[in-house]
Amino acid sequence: MNTLRANCLNFKELLAQNIALISPTMTAALIVPLMFGTTGSISWLSYAVGAFLVLFVALSLNQFAKRTTSSGSMYGYAMSGLGFGGGSICGWCLLWAYLFIGLAGTTGFTIFATTLLKMAHVNAPPVMLFAFCLGSCFYIAYKDIKISTLITLGLEAFSCTFILVLAFIVLGHHHFAIDPSQFTLKGTSLMKLGMGAVVAIFSLVGFESSTAFGEEAVSPLKTIPRSVIWSLVITAAFFIFITYVEVQGTAGAPTTLDKMDAPLNTLATMYGVPYLQPILSLGAMVSFFALASSCMNAGARVMFAMGRHDFFPQNTSYAHPKHGTPHVALMVMAIAMFAVVTVAYGFLVTNGMAVLDEFNDAGTMGAFGFVGAYTLIALAAPFFLKQRGELKAQHIGLCVVAMALMLIPIVGSVWPVPAAPVNYFPYAFVAYLWFGILRVMGMKHQKPERVVEVRTEVQKLHAAATT
Repeated sequence: MNTLRANCLNFKELLAQNIALISPTMTAALIVPLMFGTTGSISWLSYAVGAFLVLFVALSLNQFAKRTTSSGSMYGYAMSGLGFGGGSICGWCLLWAYLFIGLAGTTGFTIFATTLLKMAHVNAPPVMLFAFCLGSCFYIAYKDIKISTLITLGLEAFSCTFILVLAFIVLGHHHFAIDPSQFTLKGTSLMKLGMGAVVAIFSLVGFESSTAFGEEAVSPLKTIPRSVIWSLVITAAFFIFITYVEVQGTAGAPTTLDKMDAPLNTLATMYGVPYLQPILSLGAMVSFFALASSCMNAGARVMFAMGRHDFFPQNTSYAHPKHGTPHVALMVMAIAMFAVVTVAYGFLVTNGMAVLDEFNDAGTMGAFGFVGAYTLIALAAPFFLKQRGELKAQHIGLCVVAMALMLIPIVGSVWPVPAAPVNYFPYAFVAYLWFGILRVMGMKHQKPERVVEVRTEVQKLHAAATT
């Protein structure tokens, strides 16, 4: 059986998939201090600017999403616009992105699970927690994608609810007064604001993941584009609000916000609600579980689509006869995620580092894949529309703006040159892309007839769909 379960995901489940992959809790719990260290008191503005920049990518993406759909859609989108080579590289970028952001979810789950277990005087080795997280994600995703997405929605909603409760306690303590220090540009610069926008863009990646569920969505040409935009709007608003609250709430604390490794727990103690600490830690733990689950689901569907085109063994394109899930691709993703997170942990421990370092490194690595895929999608949109006879001047303008804006995170990730080992990460990503390029070249040389077939299949598929 090569058909996924059709018409099983409505707008709510697609929105849940996107929000879970963006992971608002991750930003509130671990990324806001990084943002504050970069841009200081105007951190909320950096999130607003970053969201505005990402919106142009989302609009480019929706040029495809409202006209055509398939499993692993962004891979198919890029191929329909840029041809076999460009589409393939986009697919490789997405696999890299979902793998490493999934590892950020796995390590984040482990960090907060360890915190909760220590409260109960229980010690568990990180590798055991890696296995529990990824094994559970696989089992749920294997059984039913609808249940999997609803679980991620429930877990993220649980976490964000208590974060918002804490936020309003903090604001109430300040009598809901406006913090004037956060509305002045004194002491900052456009360069700092730009660097903050890079952090914001990396926080927002994942808004596109619902496009991978084209074969499983209800009315995909309507629900998928809506889920892309609304997930971006909702999470950006949450980031702006919670960043403002954390900056205001920690002002005057003995430890500055950028030096805090658990700002939410610190705020709970500072504002007289320490009993929220275990709830907040539990919320963060389940949110990171949802992140790992959503990455496994999205990555498996990209692999499923690429398996149909012979980039991977044919069985990766099989769907389970009963559950209608890409069970083989899910298993490959689960095994790959566990292998990489475990080997990386062993290496870091040997060099005196910890799971938190692995979380930071995984997020940085995954961001390269998203930036590559977004850039290719923005470039592919005008070519796709031209083939359909729908290209207009505003579409070209949108492409130019989106491509120009993508230069901000591309340049910001390599300059100023980061400290080791992060300075080596771009080289690792480029080496991986060369592997993908060689795979494409090998396909064109060894199976030229199959390459022509794939091009024809993709063109027919995406030409057939209409708004």
